Amino acid sequence: MLHSKPREDNYLHKGLRKQLVQILREKGIKDERVLSAIEAIPRHFFLDPAFERIAYEDRAFPITANQTISQPYTVAYQTQLLEIKKFDKVLEIGTGSAYQACVLAEMGATVYSIERQRALYDFVGQFFFIRNYPNIKRFYGDGYLGLPTYAPFDKVIVTAAAPYVPPKLIEQLKPGGIAVIPVGDDNGQKMLRITKDAEGNIKEEELGDFMFVPMLQGKNK
Repeated sequence: MLHSKPREDNYLHKGLRKQLVQILREKGIKDERVLSAIEAIPRHFFLDPAFERIAYEDRAFPITANQTISQPYTVAYQTQLLEIKKFDKVLEIGTGSAYQACVLAEMGATVYSIERQRALYDFVGQFFFIRNYPNIKRFYGDGYLGLPTYAPFDKVIVTAAAPYVPPKLIEQLKPGGIAVIPVGDDNGQKMLRITKDAEGNIKEEELGDFMFVPMLQGKNK
């Protein structure tokens, strides 16, 4: 999967990324800044070399610690819902391979990303490509607790299936902020977009159906 030494990003990879962006457009992704970020980031870097030829297919792949790198459409969809602005302060729950964090960072956000799997947290720390993004701050911890020390956040994104909306994450959202969280069980989840107005009132929108790995509590050593 992730490697400490740089790998090649050639004209073939770049051409495959252009094709992927076209697929995402056809599936309804309209935010050109999201599409530009996905076109800029070599997704094959996040996968084992054995997956290199299929890295730009619009599907999820397994990574270490029984986790997955999300389908590009899912990454683009969640990112589009967040309405990212340059310099937004984003709390991400579930660093995983760091692909989603890199998309957000490529768009100019500062990303505070929590990973509960120690093996995955350490693995990403050795990943050469993450060094391109000093605006990604990584933490080993329990995503249900968020990062109260660094709150409030303009945006919150959860990249695992939560059984309910974690209250601490909404507490850590700024007035005017947006949270995007897949909520449900092993049979599937609904994507929720939660907005907090200037008075702190919460509005929930229930959007498409998705499948994520479960969001677990605590830290896994």
